[in-house]
Amino acid sequence: MEPNKNSSRRRQEPKKSTPLNRKPVKKEFRKIKPTVVADESLGIRLNKYIANSGVCSRREADTFIQQGSVQVNGKLVTEMGYKVLPTDVVQFDGTGITPEQKKYILLNKPKNYITTMEDDRSRKTVMELVANATKERIYPVGRLDRNTTGLLLFTNDGDLAKKLTHPKHNVRKLYHASLDRKLDAKDLEKLKGEVIIEGKKVFIDAVSYVEGESKTEVGIEIHSGRNRIVRKIFEHIGYKVTKLDRVVFAQLTKKNLPRGRWRELTQLEISNLQMMK
Repeated sequence: MEPNKNSSRRRQEPKKSTPLNRKPVKKEFRKIKPTVVADESLGIRLNKYIANSGVCSRREADTFIQQGSVQVNGKLVTEMGYKVLPTDVVQFDGTGITPEQKKYILLNKPKNYITTMEDDRSRKTVMELVANATKERIYPVGRLDRNTTGLLLFTNDGDLAKKLTHPKHNVRKLYHASLDRKLDAKDLEKLKGEVIIEGKKVFIDAVSYVEGESKTEVGIEIHSGRNRIVRKIFEHIGYKVTKLDRVVFAQLTKKNLPRGRWRELTQLEISNLQMMK
């Protein structure tokens, strides 16, 4: 009788390891540290409280605190970093203050208004145009010169205002410029990339003729916030800007916003601005 080859092969094969005879593997678990979230119900710094009240900036508030201008619950506070609770009563130079609700107002600025809070020469200011927009003390973010029209944002959110005006954030600004004569194609090429204005580099993100218009109409996109920079760019190559309109600021446009009118930002617009890097 022939031996069963298959059975002998099975006898010679080593036993396969099973979960029961494997050596247990030690698993290491790292303890996850809980994320600490600031809870303003436990208090906010006094300088932030003052700044949120629209009195001044945080840096200025530090100076006023040191000088003895602030009382909390009737007691003088000069301690830097002092935290204020929601139930505390804060006085600045003897007058009670409370944090303001954050407001965001977008204006389509007309000509002949200057971008300043007030003017000692009695010229018209942009503040007159948004006087009825809110009871909170708002201020313009950046500037548009007197003869430049278009988008101008107002807020009392100091953190957002700082972000939108700081060069490192490269906030998009798109302008429609009308020139005193047709822009030559070779001069248009000169504006692509970097130009030197008053000894400093200015990067032009994009520049082109406005579609459907004559070659006196040019669109130019920059992120520089220097004073009158668009006018200076065209003057640099021998052209004069006769009209200048800012049609995009950050992610905001003039859609459905007539000249001289204002509107509040939507919550989505506010969120998008706050998430900008």
